[in-house]
Amino acid sequence: MIGLLNRLQDILDGFRAIDFLAPLAMRLYLVPVMWAAGVSKLRDMDSTIEWFGNPEWGLGLPMPEVMAWAAALTEAGGAALLLVGLATRWVSIPLMITMIVAAVTVHWQNGWATIAEGYDASDRLNAAKSLLQTHGDYEWLTGSGQFVILNDGIEFAATYFIMLLALFFIGAGKYVSLDYWIERRFRDR
Repeated sequence: MIGLLNRLQDILDGFRAIDFLAPLAMRLYLVPVMWAAGVSKLRDMDSTIEWFGNPEWGLGLPMPEVMAWAAALTEAGGAALLLVGLATRWVSIPLMITMIVAAVTVHWQNGWATIAEGYDASDRLNAAKSLLQTHGDYEWLTGSGQFVILNDGIEFAATYFIMLLALFFIGAGKYVSLDYWIERRFRDR
């Protein structure tokens, strides 16, 4: 029995030859998410700064100019670095901090789930669909997706944080990252 288990373990160990796929997949998943978040902030920085600073209808953060620029550049720049696998472990740190700030300041009060579920959400969704079908071009509006009731909880920020935490510990991966090739060329072992 031990011999069989050892053979099965050997089969699993054989997959280590392609273990670069996991960090590559995480990086490529995070790139469009971080890029879209950063670019949307940069696209209208004045509104972003106002939202970051306004305590009545925004986040009410201190130093909103600094915070808005830091978040936008961290997300957009981090996406570019993740894409090529350059300084992956280092860029994971400010990106994780950005996810913590987003979770605490934007999403925390909404609980865990991003998409609202349950009876109340179902009622709201049905009412919205009815209004759109009656007073709007429902087919056009739903042509590339469905309507949801957004709860806007911490689920996505927490998920991205965990992925970045994994990248912080394991790095960008072999072969398909500049980090790998730079380390291979210049790092003394």
